[in-house]
Amino acid sequence: MLGPVDDRLFASASVQSGERAIDVGCGCGATTIALARRVAPGGHVLGLDISEQMLVRARERARTELSVTFALADATTYEFAPGAADLAISRFGVMFFADPVTAFANLRKGLRTGGRLVFACWRAAKLNPWVTLPLREAQKHAPPMPETGPEDPGPFAFASEERVRKILADAGYRDIALAPHDFELDIAGGRGLDAAVDTAVSIGPASRILQDQSEDVRAAAAADIRAALLPHARGDVVPLGVATWIVAAVNPGG
Repeated sequence: MLGPVDDRLFASASVQSGERAIDVGCGCGATTIALARRVAPGGHVLGLDISEQMLVRARERARTELSVTFALADATTYEFAPGAADLAISRFGVMFFADPVTAFANLRKGLRTGGRLVFACWRAAKLNPWVTLPLREAQKHAPPMPETGPEDPGPFAFASEERVRKILADAGYRDIALAPHDFELDIAGGRGLDAAVDTAVSIGPASRILQDQSEDVRAAAAADIRAALLPHARGDVVPLGVATWIVAAVNPGG
């Protein structure tokens, strides 16, 4: 589903064979593996995540011929090999940093002079109906999520261009650029409306407010989500709008 993000992310990163790269918040390894294919031959990718369960899956998926290493670690405190990486990349893995300036500064230590940082993050929630539509329907049946501030760690913590620029500048990066990237996300994965509903109640904010609810409440919410998604369905595809930033910056060294 996130293929359009990966394509733009890797294009913006200008990934080259032989490079050493860091994948922050690698999850189950999809971006790490795709990146490893692009830096082959001769390159290497280090994938970091704080979920042991996801890393188990990532290690299972990585083919032995790919030069990848996975580490259970937080990018804020991980001891990167100084100046060893050409590139640090992340697909939606950096918005949850409790102290983003410290995290990005630590990550910069692992980049060579002139090394690139490229990541994808969400723009404002109101521009992302793939999140807001299911959440609106789920909130009819379950208590809303706790109020959070616009700078609190969370999916939309980097929605503000001004904030992202300041964080990266304070962390020592230069040549900071943000490019909007909008597309339609098929939350059905080509498997039809029922699959889209399953996705909506399994990931994202709607899933979090429903996870401790009774089966009756979950079923009622799913029915309303299904009705709300129905007008968007095009055969087996259910596309909803997505708005992201593709952020790029450079380690000037020093």
